[in-house]
Amino acid sequence: MSYQLRTKSGGTEAVIDDNCGVSKFYAIAHTLAEQLKVIFMNQVDETDTLDWDFKYKNQLLTLHYNTFEGVSIFPQHVNSLKNNDRAVMEVAHFLERQAY
Repeated sequence: MSYQLRTKSGGTEAVIDDNCGVSKFYAIAHTLAEQLKVIFMNQVDETDTLDWDFKYKNQLLTLHYNTFEGVSIFPQHVNSLKNNDRAVMEVAHFLERQAY
């Protein structure tokens, strides 16, 4: 799996898979929880969008799923942009090495 980086609201968004089902989102969430030991603090589940917030290396990130956009990760806040971008890229690079 490879990811794409794009800018969203001034921060870096890593698009993990732009054409997948919700089961891949849940598999990624499980991998993050089990292997990186992240804890999802806030989960917003809507009809076609899921946004699960988590902390990685003191950076607040969101695991995002949308029926039309797939799965991505982006920072919750765009302050201290370098650290947010680095955290997003680290998580995306970790996920890139996983088999789904």
